[in-house]
Amino acid sequence: MVNHSSPVDFLLLGFSENPGLERILFVLVLISYLVTLVGNTLIILLSTLDPRLHSPMYFFLSNLSFLDLCFTTSCVPQMLFNLWGPNKTISFLGCSVQLFIFLFLGTTECVLLTVMAFDRYVAVCQPLHYATVIHPRLCRQLAAVAWVMGLVQSTVQTPPTLRLPFCPHRQIDDFVCEVPSLIQLACGDTSYSEIQLAVSSVIFLVMPLTLILISYGAIARAVLRINSATVWRKALGTCSSHLTVVTIFYSLVISVYLQPKNPYAQKRGKFFGLFYAVGTPSLNPLIYTLRNKEVKKAFRRLLGKDCGLQGELRESCLMCFH
Repeated sequence: MVNHSSPVDFLLLGFSENPGLERILFVLVLISYLVTLVGNTLIILLSTLDPRLHSPMYFFLSNLSFLDLCFTTSCVPQMLFNLWGPNKTISFLGCSVQLFIFLFLGTTECVLLTVMAFDRYVAVCQPLHYATVIHPRLCRQLAAVAWVMGLVQSTVQTPPTLRLPFCPHRQIDDFVCEVPSLIQLACGDTSYSEIQLAVSSVIFLVMPLTLILISYGAIARAVLRINSATVWRKALGTCSSHLTVVTIFYSLVISVYLQPKNPYAQKRGKFFGLFYAVGTPSLNPLIYTLRNKEVKKAFRRLLGKDCGLQGELRESCLMCFH
């Protein structure tokens, strides 16, 4: 995988021409990262500890939360280091690992969101057969397919990208090592990498998004056939969080990976890429917790159990004292 003719390290320019903006971004990125750690860890704990959340929806949601934790941890520490001081370097090995993880987890999230759309489709359109169709074994198989497809895509695309003939200046006009930025850094022929990027974008971006739209189209038709405001509210409550996450995620990914080749688009793409890497993992747990009554109730139950345990311990200590 390592390209011995490539430079020892790269320079992640980011917004180095504007140090004041970088200090502001440092604070925002740090806050977003802390929110990501706390929010996604909380969702994983609630989905694991609360028996009422042992359902397919929360199984997939805990997978998404674990994915977001790994995704941000692979890039945010390096990003914070580069934003804080004048040193913008990242080693070739570090860039390679970051690229591999980005492709791996980004592809996995595309497939996982499609699986979650299928889960919502069955929940709304076939509620009586939901437990039969979306059984635990199928959930594990679908989650495994998402992770394996992400691993295969990253294994296939990472080596050719790292073997590109990079320019001597080693300057990546971005915050992280991503395929579009590394293709821009190449001084030789990049046609193969561009074709590979286009094909993978169709397979792992366009096709999953198409399947998601088909699922929600079927949900909309099923709900519109029922003239009941109660059914509409339940369907909206079932799908709104996932639909919001899909809208934000795919809007940013398309802006990063399918942007036109001009300076304005590349400058704008840096902002979108930053928000994609840092913002979406912190927004996902907020969207699912603030808009989900079951998660709120599970959190209250968890706090209630903790408070009850503390009360029992306090009473025991008082009895021993007396």
